[in-house]
Amino acid sequence: MADLRDGERLLSRRAIGWGPPWVRRLAPVVQEAAENTRLWCATAIAMTAVGGWPGRTAAAAGMAAMGVAQVLSNAVAKPLCRRRRPPAEWVPPEELQERPDSSSFPSGHTAAAVAFAGGVAPVWPAAGAACGASAVMVAAQRVHSGAHYPFDVTAGGVIGLSAAALVRCAPQLLRRRLV
Repeated sequence: MADLRDGERLLSRRAIGWGPPWVRRLAPVVQEAAENTRLWCATAIAMTAVGGWPGRTAAAAGMAAMGVAQVLSNAVAKPLCRRRRPPAEWVPPEELQERPDSSSFPSGHTAAAVAFAGGVAPVWPAAGAACGASAVMVAAQRVHSGAHYPFDVTAGGVIGLSAAALVRCAPQLLRRRLV
């Protein structure tokens, strides 16, 4: 277990320190867009406006999955799994943003991003692919900024995929219970 923790810490330090100038300029933009689910809400509005029936259905599925993921990550997992965030000393001072006080485990931003993309993809695959690419950028930014360890982001991704699967299966499960 200690080897796993040490490996994760080494990977975190490398990820935080890595990056050509364009990555350093892009990271704050990604963080700001993902803050308070702004990116996903704006995407859902755009899909609803231009996507017709598939866009509205995909937006609803994405928002529902994101809501489930946020409850699971922020209201259930974070209070149960208290974990300190990576040390502030690892992050270059000029890039050190305000750091949340909440538990590092799991990444709620990643859970929301992956859930939204996972909810959209089965309904509107092209939009789901674009959302998936954005979700990967959010996940990478969370480690790169020093806000999370890689395992926090991985757990957030698993929660997001689970939430999307649950939302996708919910209608069939409800029909079975009602019949």
